[in-house]
Amino acid sequence: MTANPTAPSQASPAPAPTAARRLLLVHAHPDDEVIGTGATMAGYAAEGAHVTLVTCTAGEEGEILVPELAHLAADREDRLADVRVVELANAMTALGVDDHRFLGGVGRYRDSGMMGTPANDKPRAFWNADVDEAAAHLAAVVREIRPQVLVTYDENGGYGHPDHIQAHRVAMRAAELAADPDHAPGPGAPWEIAKIYWTAVPKRVLAEGIRALKEAGDTSGFLAVESVDDLPFGTDDALVTTCVDGSAHMERKREGMRAYPTQISMEEGFFALSNAIGMEFMAHEFFQIVKGDAERSDAELEKDLFAGLETAQG
Repeated sequence: MTANPTAPSQASPAPAPTAARRLLLVHAHPDDEVIGTGATMAGYAAEGAHVTLVTCTAGEEGEILVPELAHLAADREDRLADVRVVELANAMTALGVDDHRFLGGVGRYRDSGMMGTPANDKPRAFWNADVDEAAAHLAAVVREIRPQVLVTYDENGGYGHPDHIQAHRVAMRAAELAADPDHAPGPGAPWEIAKIYWTAVPKRVLAEGIRALKEAGDTSGFLAVESVDDLPFGTDDALVTTCVDGSAHMERKREGMRAYPTQISMEEGFFALSNAIGMEFMAHEFFQIVKGDAERSDAELEKDLFAGLETAQG
């Protein structure tokens, strides 16, 4: 298949979910969701929550780790999206998530590439999208799904990628539009999301992962950085409010990551992207709450994204 800017994000409108707990995640590219939130998604799906993933681009500019598929790269045949759409579907099957969509339909917004590259200027680059227009597509999903919880990135998109930054802007604006009775009053009643989280990777957790990779030594083929300061991401520990224990769902997360052979290399206990820098598998996934109250004590982090909510079908 070839990505089509006018294609709908699903074949036909789905009925509004009736699950009492409803979680919406907004990610930039296929694979982002499973790396940072895969165990969380699998866990809530297994517990009967309605989990919806909205992916903003098809990852057209990604570097390809499978030599046999190198011809699909953006600077050659430019058909990587065809593969990554399938990889995403396979990953969602692995996680047990059956509601996944592309923002505005697959192919509407294109992967913008890394900051400062020529890909930023391509006609459909998500980085250049009108925020209100893109947010309107997402606000319609919010009103349809009526999620109590939204997960997206922080203002820097976690590590400064333009599509991650734009996903943050679009998600936060969509939450405003969906709750505004003056916005698109026809399709769907206004809906206010009770709790909004940004994904986080505590620096202490990164430091532990770096130490583990160094201890693995020659048994790992991945590169180890010297310290957390050498990484382009990492959240100050004091900002992290919430930790979801995904230990029981790690095999689903691993299977989801294995669904992305063009993007992710895997070893026992570690994985790497195209930069070959090893990262430890995370059984616990972390978040920073930015709307709503974290149900936590001074000594412990919040353990449930839905904590403190009276979840209901309405």
